[in-house]
Amino acid sequence: MSQTAIRKKIRVLIADDHEMVRAGLRSLLESELDIEIVGEAGTGSQTLTQARRLQPEVVLLDARLPDMPGWDVCHDLCEAFPDIAVAILTTFTDDELVRQCVRAGARGYLLKEIPGFDLASSIRSLAMGESVIDRKVLPQVLAVARRTDRGDGEQPLSDRQRTILRLVADGLSNREIAEQVHLSELTVKSYIEDLLKQLGARNRVHAAILATRRGWL
Repeated sequence: MSQTAIRKKIRVLIADDHEMVRAGLRSLLESELDIEIVGEAGTGSQTLTQARRLQPEVVLLDARLPDMPGWDVCHDLCEAFPDIAVAILTTFTDDELVRQCVRAGARGYLLKEIPGFDLASSIRSLAMGESVIDRKVLPQVLAVARRTDRGDGEQPLSDRQRTILRLVADGLSNREIAEQVHLSELTVKSYIEDLLKQLGARNRVHAAILATRRGWL
């Protein structure tokens, strides 16, 4: 690959209180040509200091740090550096933790069991302004959206669109949705593309969150 073909490197800060976890994440990502680990932090205060000094595009943030909760760090990062995409990277999926992190402004919620390739792909999506939510916690994220902003009750979606969007919210792939609604995978893809345009959504997860906030799901 020529140097001109290599994408601009995405600057990533890793924040986790376990040195072995940080080393493992660095090892997973250091072979990616378009991702650069610019720094590491083991506490919340270090994360804020490093973010100010290094100006990363993405912060991989442990949900539980020794000096302050991850959601407080997330809130402070999002408030001070609105262009930074904060992704919670954790082993925990309890409802209260998910709620706190989403309300704090996390753009991603990823589980540490995520394969290395998927983590790199998630970082790229976050850097492009997309939301990346692990399918295991997507229902909880949507529940937060449902409680915080119900919209005006107007329902512009068809029954078929709502059905497909609910299956998206359940974390199903296009193929799995096609099997559920007895349509071709290509037709399902077309439905989802139309939904993204109609909702002004960046991706599937964003579409489900927007529709939930507006009270359409």
